[in-house]
Amino acid sequence: MHKVASPSAGAPVPAILGNRLLKILDAQDKLHVAAVATLVQLDTGHVFYEPGDTVTAAYFPLDAAVASFSVVMEDGSEIETAMIGQEGAVGGIVSQGHLAAYARAAVMHEGIFARIDLGALERLKARSPAIHHLLARYADCLLAQIFQSVACNASHPLEQRAAKWLSSAVERTQRQHIAMTQDQFGSILGVGRSYASRLIQRFKADGLVTTRRAGLVVRDPAGLRKRACGCDDLVRAHFEQVLAGVYPPRVEAVAHQG
Repeated sequence: MHKVASPSAGAPVPAILGNRLLKILDAQDKLHVAAVATLVQLDTGHVFYEPGDTVTAAYFPLDAAVASFSVVMEDGSEIETAMIGQEGAVGGIVSQGHLAAYARAAVMHEGIFARIDLGALERLKARSPAIHHLLARYADCLLAQIFQSVACNASHPLEQRAAKWLSSAVERTQRQHIAMTQDQFGSILGVGRSYASRLIQRFKADGLVTTRRAGLVVRDPAGLRKRACGCDDLVRAHFEQVLAGVYPPRVEAVAHQG
């Protein structure tokens, strides 16, 4: 689903502050970004780009909205390489003109995104060195995140990777409920549904999560993080060096929802 959440092109400045990357721009650059952004509400599963598609716009997740990059394998399976929340953006961040997408980019958690056509984004970068440098620094951070994901998938036990992924999802949405099926959770981790189910049951037995229709509820974020590998800490540290204050804050506890 693709709904315009604002009646006209141009977004209110307060709305784009739901993206932590855009939030650190100065007041004038925020106005320039807001003037060319359109707010769109997208459902979980909406695909921005398939491999080979021409990238025509950048999408900045606002508040609880989350996107993900996945590499599509020869057999049609996909492996997630990066989760993108309010600390970043998807599509054409450092391109010069339209380029083809390499990975599948899709909505992982429904919400509102600030959409900027690539032509408008290129004009913004040409007008403002601060915007140009900000997006270049974010591209460096995103590459570091992908590097760490590759290393994590190759070296860490599945339970640690699962705990890390759930912790990252909670921090990006700042919500305890993660809407996904066990099949989807298994696909993200690269395992079958039965293995994913056993992992979830283990976390449930330890009081870390509970389940409900088409989703998981994280009850103990701090406890779950203790079960995770340290990969997210390394990515967070790099963000702090390159883009201080942009990475989502840690969540120690979440109020029950629903």
